[in-house]
Amino acid sequence: MTAFALADGTSLQVVRRGDPAAPVTVVFVHGYALDQRSWGRIAPLVPDAADGPVAVLTYDQRGHGGSGRARRGTATMAQLGDDLAELLEREVPEGRVVLVGHDMGGLAIMSLSQRHPELFAERVCGLVLLATSSGTLATEVSATWPNALGKLARDLEAVLGSKLFGVVRERTSRAVSAGLRWWLFGDDPDPELVELTVKMIRGNWPHTVSLFRPALDAYARDSALAQVGGLPVTAIVGERDRIVRASDVEQWAGGLGEGTAVVLPGVGHVVPLEAAAQVLPRVVAMVNASHRQDESS
Repeated sequence: MTAFALADGTSLQVVRRGDPAAPVTVVFVHGYALDQRSWGRIAPLVPDAADGPVAVLTYDQRGHGGSGRARRGTATMAQLGDDLAELLEREVPEGRVVLVGHDMGGLAIMSLSQRHPELFAERVCGLVLLATSSGTLATEVSATWPNALGKLARDLEAVLGSKLFGVVRERTSRAVSAGLRWWLFGDDPDPELVELTVKMIRGNWPHTVSLFRPALDAYARDSALAQVGGLPVTAIVGERDRIVRASDVEQWAGGLGEGTAVVLPGVGHVVPLEAAAQVLPRVVAMVNASHRQDESS
């Protein structure tokens, strides 16, 4: 694990795996109020699963996990897209890139495509977008999701006291776990994964959660799709996702030239954890396709 300093001085926590000299790098971009631990069942397995050499990079986005804090002016999708561009230019200066984004991470990738179209066109060879909407969230979710997080915070405060950071022995109440399980997971999630998700959200409460919520609501996703239309795109969504409609993902993916939508039965919003076994082969397929292009060129 290393620290990467952005131009404005903000530090991003980065983890590298695989072959640093590989011609293809997979960069994983985590979701809202989570951190790079959400890729723990996928990212470490990619190097051994791929047919050829591959590098893997995961990082905590600005304001999340172990990275530097965001401010009101930097808690935007534009800034996250710029951060990803800077990370690619300096940490992955050569070779092709497969970008994998979950939730807000998918929006950061869309922002990259809008704000840095030349970099995107020259370097990116495939996208895997998980639980990423191309439009506004479901109306009922937009109204109730922030309230749900507010209730979660109140429950956490009752369990942990007023200081939600730096807790030596992390504990959660049954109410917190049950509420989060209903909002973010599908039919039969692993309790350990629910607990990990609670820990990630707790670590990002309240500063990050409150700062980035308006940016998620305001970001115009539709216009970004024009930038990715020529790339292979796999869009994965859980059938039980209460935040992103499966029908929305199917519609926008179907409108792309090389877009494929995958709806996973019984799966909720936290696809990287709940459906790692289904996501991994689709990421590896993108990497292998890039290797085959090398062989044929």
